[in-house]
Amino acid sequence: CKSCHFSSQPFHDSSSQALGHFSCPLTYPLVSLLSPYRIMQTLIHLLKCNIGTGLLGLPLAMKNAGLLVGPISLLAIGILTVHCMVILLNCAHHLSQRLQKTFVNYGEAMMYSLETCPNAWLRTHSVWGRYTVSFLLITTQLGFCSVYFMFMADNLQQMVEEAHMTSNNCQPRKILVLTPILDIRFYMLTILPFLVLLVFIQNLRMLSIFSTLANVTTLGSMALIFEYIIQEIPDPSSLPLMASWKTFLLFFGTAIFTFEGVGTVLPLKNQMKHPQQFSFVLYLGMSVVIILYICLGTLGYMKFGSNTQASITLNLPNCWLYQSVKLMYSIGIFFTYALQFQVPAEIIIPFVISQVSESWTLFIDLSVRTALVCLTCVSAILIPRLDLVISFVGSVSSSALALIIPPLLELITFYAEDMSCVTITKDIIISILGLLGCVFGTYQALYELIQPINHSITNSTGVYA
Repeated sequence: CKSCHFSSQPFHDSSSQALGHFSCPLTYPLVSLLSPYRIMQTLIHLLKCNIGTGLLGLPLAMKNAGLLVGPISLLAIGILTVHCMVILLNCAHHLSQRLQKTFVNYGEAMMYSLETCPNAWLRTHSVWGRYTVSFLLITTQLGFCSVYFMFMADNLQQMVEEAHMTSNNCQPRKILVLTPILDIRFYMLTILPFLVLLVFIQNLRMLSIFSTLANVTTLGSMALIFEYIIQEIPDPSSLPLMASWKTFLLFFGTAIFTFEGVGTVLPLKNQMKHPQQFSFVLYLGMSVVIILYICLGTLGYMKFGSNTQASITLNLPNCWLYQSVKLMYSIGIFFTYALQFQVPAEIIIPFVISQVSESWTLFIDLSVRTALVCLTCVSAILIPRLDLVISFVGSVSSSALALIIPPLLELITFYAEDMSCVTITKDIIISILGLLGCVFGTYQALYELIQPINHSITNSTGVYA
C-alpha cells in the first residue's frame, strides 16, 4: 500500500477512495472516518498499537528488575523508544522530500538510505535493508500472535478449571498450586480453528467492527484491573529495590516488547490530513502510554509481590467480576489477533500468490493464512511460557526495530550533511545499547527456556497463585 509497509498491493475500499487515499488493515478502523476527527483517531490508534498483552506482563517485569530499578529503567527505555520513533519519522520525511515521493515506509527508508551511503557494497545491496526490515516486522508480528495464543489459553484454562470454585466474594487469591485437569496445549488447540476462521475475514469494514469491540473490552478490563490493584496495597518495604542482572535482561525484553507501535508510526502519520501535527500526537500518546506502563507495572508488583504471575490477569481474585475481566481482555486479544496478523499476511501472501496461476489464488491465499496461524499455534505449543516468549520476542525483533535500526538509519541518511559529533555519538550509543540488550536478553531468555519448567515456579503460567 502506498502509505504503509504492510503490502505492495493497495486495499481498495469505497470510503477510503472517497477520502482520496488507500487504507491498510491496521489503520483502517480509525483513519477512514471524517477528517475533523483525524487527530483524535490517530491518538486512539497510537494508544491501541502500544497496549496489548505486553502491558499485562509488566508487573512481572518489575519483579525481574526491582521496585526502584524497574520504573526508572522503563522510563528510560520509553524515552529512548520515542526518540527513535522521532528519528524514523525525520529520516522518512527527509528521504521522501529528497526523492520527491509522497510516502516512504520503514523498509523503503532503509533501502533508499543505503542507496546513497558512501560504502559501495552497501549501495549495491541496499535492497537487503528493505528485506531485513520486512523480515523483522514479520517475525515480530508473528511473535505477537504467538503470545496472544498463550495469553488466551492461560486465561481460558484458569477460568474453566476454577469455575467450580468461582464465587461472588472477591477476596485476594490464596497461595495454591493446582494440578491442571487439561494440558495448556489442549486449550491452544481449542482456540486454533476459531482464529483460522477469523483470519479468513478480509473485509475491512468487518475488521473495523472487531477493532472497535477489542477497544471496548480492553478499556473495560483495564479499568477493573486498576480498580482492584489500588485497593489495600501491602507494605512494599520487603520488596527488593534491585534484582539480579540476569532477571534484568528478561525485564529488558519485556519492556521493549510492550512498545509494540514502532512499526505503525509512519502509516499513522501518512494517513493524517495534516501530517505536521503528528509530532504532538506522538508525544502526547506515548507520554500516556509510558505513564500507564509505569503505574500498572509498579502497582501490580507492589500488590502481588513475589506471587506475581506472567500476566496480571492470572493474579486477579477468583470471583465472577474478575473472571469477566479475563474474559473481556481475552476477547479483545482474540479480535486484535486478526489485526496484528494482517501485517505478515499482507507481506507474504502477495508474493506467494504471484508465483501461481490466477485459478489457484483463493486456495493459496486461504492456505497461507491457515499455515501462518498454525505456525503461531505450534510456536506457542512448543514454548508455553508466556513471560519468556514475551522477553525473547522483545529482545530479538522488537529491540532491532525500536532501538538498533533507527539510529543507524539516521547516521546513514544524514552523515553526508555534516552531522554534529554529539548526534553521531548519541546514535552510536543508542544502537550499541540496543544491540547489547538484544544479544544478552536473547541469551538469557533462551537459557531460561531450556531449564526445567520448575526452574522459576513463580514465572510459570501453569501455576496459579
